[in-house]
Amino acid sequence: MPSVKGAGGTSGGIGTFFAGAAMVLTGGYLLLTRVSVTSGGWLVYGYNGFGLSLIPLLVGIGVLFYNGRSVLGWFLTAGGALIIAAGILSNLHLYFQPTSLFDTLMMLGLLAGGLGLVVRSLQAASIGDSDSQPSTSHHD
Repeated sequence: MPSVKGAGGTSGGIGTFFAGAAMVLTGGYLLLTRVSVTSGGWLVYGYNGFGLSLIPLLVGIGVLFYNGRSVLGWFLTAGGALIIAAGILSNLHLYFQPTSLFDTLMMLGLLAGGLGLVVRSLQAASIGDSDSQPSTSHHD
């Protein structure tokens, strides 16, 4: 009969893993609900630059329709997609909504404590501590 493994295939505690994961999910959810996300314009020298970021992607797609094995087509398509993704991320504005210090500490404490429990659960559990071992020395 195969032996039952804990979290991550180790002999660590699966209960500790689920408790830590629940803490991380709760803290992360509470933190992320307090963040507002807005976006700004893609301004390049005062002009909207989003259209310019589409050129490498569209040229790359056109080259790939002509020759699907073209290294240049794949390079332009991947590079254009990367430029668009970087542009979207760089133009996001994140704002932490006003909240009490207690709520903020609870959110961050749940995240930090939960991560600690998850990492601890992924380590192999020790068989016994030296304090729990019976002493073998005899005093005469």
